[in-house]
Amino acid sequence: MNTVTTSLTTAAPGTTDDELTTRDVARQLGLAVRSVQLMVDRGELQAWKTPGGHRRIARASVERWQQQRSSPRLPAATGVAAPTRGAGREPQVLLIEDSRHFQNLVSLLVRQRFPQVKLHVADDGIAGLALAGQLQPEVLLVDILLPGIDGATLITALRSHPAFAASRLIVVTSLDGEALAPYAFALQGVPVVHKPRLVAELPALLEAALAALTAMTAPAPAAA
Repeated sequence: MNTVTTSLTTAAPGTTDDELTTRDVARQLGLAVRSVQLMVDRGELQAWKTPGGHRRIARASVERWQQQRSSPRLPAATGVAAPTRGAGREPQVLLIEDSRHFQNLVSLLVRQRFPQVKLHVADDGIAGLALAGQLQPEVLLVDILLPGIDGATLITALRSHPAFAASRLIVVTSLDGEALAPYAFALQGVPVVHKPRLVAELPALLEAALAALTAMTAPAPAAA
């Protein structure tokens, strides 16, 4: 079990020791500001508006959230051999997406277009990170705005781990333009599918990712 970090952020000017700004919380949890705003909207953090219209978040609710969640790290090795990619294993695809609608849509596309693929689904970033460590999937389809850990933080964690050096990443998001800019640090070289065009664009990207992995695992031709 990962150790939960309990170090506290110093309150910003204009706040008390019992409250934090949205930016304070984002820095403390290692998340994007937008992800913290969504956590407040979902009721995961206790917040209110000041008379001047600024959002404040109760430090106690942040501490409770940290105690209930694991740190955004991949699970430590358990001694159980990881599943082997390549011949004899059906391709594993992990979808990390909290919207039931898009979970169902991606599942339908995979069943229709890629019957050889085994699709797994995680509802939030922390569950997705744990499942990725367990499965070591060939392809990960990751939303950006996730509960727990945002998709950009999750992608950064995966890219830093050697077990996922051969995995392919595809981002599926409703964000575009300026809304996507805060996450650009994690998205370099990663294909991005905008949800309104998911049906049109995802199958080709997934097919290309699976084909690239097949080429990597194919045996080398025998010497003449």
